[in-house]
Amino acid sequence: MSPKVLEALTILQEECAEVIQNVSKIKRFGLNESYTGQETNRIRLEKEVGDVLAMVDFLIQEGVLEQVGLIQSKINKINKLRDFSNLYV
Repeated sequence: MSPKVLEALTILQEECAEVIQNVSKIKRFGLNESYTGQETNRIRLEKEVGDVLAMVDFLIQEGVLEQVGLIQSKINKINKLRDFSNLYV
């Protein structure tokens, strides 16, 4: 792997961790609240998920990920959620 791809994977890993942290804050304090007194947790989550999407786009551009594979994985996940959760009832 190229140094750029390794760096992108590291950044993606860090951004995913930040999404996890923000989801925890939302569960503790609420979506429209702010534990810092500044941005709401919703805005922080949007920024963090946007950062993840930016890294995914970069990895597509670099040929590490393929759009077709991502779309198929997304469809598969939605189908699993239909079967095993109440999200798509």
